[in-house]
Amino acid sequence: MSRMYRVMAFWTGVFAVLFFVGEMYEVSLLFFANTAAFVGLGFMGLSERTYLYIFGAYLTLFMVGFSYYTIFLMEPALGH
Repeated sequence: MSRMYRVMAFWTGVFAVLFFVGEMYEVSLLFFANTAAFVGLGFMGLSERTYLYIFGAYLTLFMVGFSYYTIFLMEPALGH
């Protein structure tokens, strides 16, 4: 399971670099932070159950944050 966190770190790192090259600096910083967290977790050597609990908490926080952003902060732009 720890290897999957390293795989997620690799892909978030790839996306972070691509966002940085595309001059989307805020998103690239977010993905660089995700990469650092996944690399750190990947080398901790926790049990599989703990890794699944951490991943479930990560997904829950993402959905709460994404829902908050789309409902309250994102302004609709029809036809722009």
